[in-house]
Amino acid sequence: MDRSLFDRTQLGSMKLKNRIFMAPMGTTGEADGSYCNEGIDYFEERAKGGAGLIITGANVVSTKYEPRPCTELSNFHHVERLNMLIDRCHHYGAKVCVQISPGLGRQQFTDPFTPPYSAGSVGAFWFPDLICKPFEVEDIHYLVERVGYSASLAVNAGADCVMLHAYGGYLLDQFHSVQWNNRTDEYGGSLENRMRFTLECIEAMRKNIPAGMPILVKFTPHQRVEGFRTLDEGVEMAKILENAGVDALLVDTGCYEEWFQAITTIYSAPAHKKDVQKAIREVVSVPLMGDGKYNDPAEAKAVIEEGILDYVGLAHQLLADPYWPKKVQKGCEEDIRPCIGCNECLLAGFSGKHYYCAVNPLCYAEKAYALPKPDPKVRRSVLVIGGGPGGMEAAITARRRGFRVKLWEKSDRLGGTLWAAGGPEFKADVIKLIQSMETECAKLGVRVRLNKEATPEALAKVKVDKIVLAAGSTPAMPPIPGIETATLACDYLTHKAETGQNVVVIGGGLAGTEAACDLASKVESVTIVEMLSDILAAANHCLNNDQHLRKMVKDRGVKVVAGAKVTNIAPDSVTYEKDGETVTIACDTVLNAAGFRANNSLEEACLAVCDDVAVVGDAVGPRKILDAIHEGYHAIRVME
Repeated sequence: MDRSLFDRTQLGSMKLKNRIFMAPMGTTGEADGSYCNEGIDYFEERAKGGAGLIITGANVVSTKYEPRPCTELSNFHHVERLNMLIDRCHHYGAKVCVQISPGLGRQQFTDPFTPPYSAGSVGAFWFPDLICKPFEVEDIHYLVERVGYSASLAVNAGADCVMLHAYGGYLLDQFHSVQWNNRTDEYGGSLENRMRFTLECIEAMRKNIPAGMPILVKFTPHQRVEGFRTLDEGVEMAKILENAGVDALLVDTGCYEEWFQAITTIYSAPAHKKDVQKAIREVVSVPLMGDGKYNDPAEAKAVIEEGILDYVGLAHQLLADPYWPKKVQKGCEEDIRPCIGCNECLLAGFSGKHYYCAVNPLCYAEKAYALPKPDPKVRRSVLVIGGGPGGMEAAITARRRGFRVKLWEKSDRLGGTLWAAGGPEFKADVIKLIQSMETECAKLGVRVRLNKEATPEALAKVKVDKIVLAAGSTPAMPPIPGIETATLACDYLTHKAETGQNVVVIGGGLAGTEAACDLASKVESVTIVEMLSDILAAANHCLNNDQHLRKMVKDRGVKVVAGAKVTNIAPDSVTYEKDGETVTIACDTVLNAAGFRANNSLEEACLAVCDDVAVVGDAVGPRKILDAIHEGYHAIRVME
């Protein structure tokens, strides 16, 4: 039977307009745990973009045992805002699944002082010095009852189905897992006992929802960490859940110890959970749902057409572009703004902020940051200097406001430092971002001048209402004897320079570490020499990206010398000092990855010809893609 991404289907009493769902992700809320207006707008936008099913993030059923991490569904007063969210998604033909969670357990991340509760007396993940308190049986019974009550509140709010949050090393999965569940009562020991809490929650939900309303369960059949759950046990879990009468299973992988197995990073391969999803498909007949970097429409279509999944999920890709479903259905795939796996969204959430998206400044600010509508009576002109991410975003935004735009780029192509960032073979998503933004510039009619360098003389002839200086940054040259003989890491990453077989990389930041990993499969040896006490010490990226890149360093055999100061670079060696000793490493290539310096020398020349000048991105200081794109967008958004 032929299957398509845009089939109409039915799960229990719930009819769905396509096989695409918004995968569950946590969101911030009001002080009482209810959904905030920004969160409601955020979900509404994804429904408007064409997803057939919206799955909320985890709604906790009680704060009796741990602080609220995100949103809560524990009392009658939480229904109002959840109902607003559901109604607004329904207006666009999307159905809404409310995810319900008995808690985070050892994954509790907001309180570093109080030992959290868990299945057993094990260390807390974020605060290893805290030893968890095992739940008493009566506490488990209390949470089961609260799960049922929360399901009834979801019904009151108009939910189309409910999902039990039982995966990824969170509380229910802690009960499932022998490494965290060391109980000797009826909730420990055998797999059936370890799943008892989950099965009781399913039954409590069933008793509190209408007949035919689907119950979905998200679970982790394979944790993909050495010594943790393997697929053999996961297959048995799937059978137990199917026998419990659930209407669909959302198949996940990983846990926080290798968080990138669960939440995709820039380094993840496309469809990286597909093997596990296929293994579960072979042993159960219940409908399967799955996510895991199906951002490429071809991958999403294939997993449906092959019959491995019945529903394919998009998570961070729908933050980057809520309209992915509509664009794919219309055959406008070149218009998709791609997720680049940077996980700035996740980093923001775990830092106490709302969920930013690096490539979509409107994420979680759909109304607050909306552009003023173009006014044909207002003729404004903008000059953008620099065609990197900040400059392209400024130009794109200006055209969307109906302004005349010129973009000057001194090289022969748009993209700026994104070309170096996307240089490693495992970072092709960044190249997709360049292509996407180039397409937007072309379709919107941005007047691009390549090989056009902005000079004070050229600027003197300019007459515009605003100048956006997005000139980027230049590689730093640390005061090391012989540094001028080193190859710039960005030249290697942009394929302008080749290396020998024994390479030393000076600098273990993000660029240097990624360059080293890219080289490792092509040369005999790669060594990173880093002045700070560890590589990636100043990277300021999310834990799962950090874990994934460090694993690549280990798996690819990259050598690391940290806490070392390079004192000399010779044609065939590098000398450094560490712990009072002087060491010389033989090599035939040295890569300079010592960072970048802002290129803002034109700011005064811009101010001399225009009162309204915005400096954005790396021209302010070497920072992130998020900073460049957001600053480019807002520089134009706030123009009057």
